[in-house]
Amino acid sequence: MAEEKLHEAIDAMKNSGVRITPQRHAILEHLIQSMAHPTADEIYKSLEGKFPNMSVATVYNNLRVFKEIGLVKELTYGDASSRFDCVTTDHYHIICDDCGKIVDFHYPGLDEVETLAEQVTGFRVGDHRMEIYGTCPGCQKEKH
Repeated sequence: MAEEKLHEAIDAMKNSGVRITPQRHAILEHLIQSMAHPTADEIYKSLEGKFPNMSVATVYNNLRVFKEIGLVKELTYGDASSRFDCVTTDHYHIICDDCGKIVDFHYPGLDEVETLAEQVTGFRVGDHRMEIYGTCPGCQKEKH
């Protein structure tokens, strides 16, 4: 599954005229395998052993390129660090208040929200997001 997603992402980069460098490949592979919605700093720290000459700026620049061609979504939750998600299909996030862990989930019933919002307000909806906050199972165990 992850291997197939990586091949699709590489094809998307080729089709967009984006050169596939070893750093880009590694950043993309990390995002696909991680599923933890990492920050650019977390990606940098996990790859600095493999790429000692790579800077945090390189990671940010590559994430921007990936975002521009639709390979990643940037998630901002009001804190200082954006998180990056390689699942670009419609889905939602549940976020742990204690450790910050983010987990994806999909609930098809929420797709109707955009249609209803348009009907009620007259707006043309471009996008929506929903976040649910709580305490993950790991943090629940630590509290007891």
